[in-house]
Amino acid sequence: MSNPSQEIVIYGTSWCYDTRRARTALDTRKIAYRWVDIEKDPDGMAFVKQVNRGNRSVPTILFPDGSVLVEPSETELVKKLNLLQQS
Repeated sequence: MSNPSQEIVIYGTSWCYDTRRARTALDTRKIAYRWVDIEKDPDGMAFVKQVNRGNRSVPTILFPDGSVLVEPSETELVKKLNLLQQS
């Protein structure tokens, strides 16, 4: 899975607690990302379903290195962000 835009993309829903938590983690660290509300973006919904074997698991977070985290804990997300900043 590649991310040609070289940005972090968060796919989620406005009502999902885990999505809000992930966005807050990036916002507080002043890390730029693109937000895709899968309830309003059919392509975003299709991507999430493709990555998650038909499930609408959110947040699904795509990183510039092509890796994806799905429903990460805050600890997992912060670890990934730290790794990105070191490279």
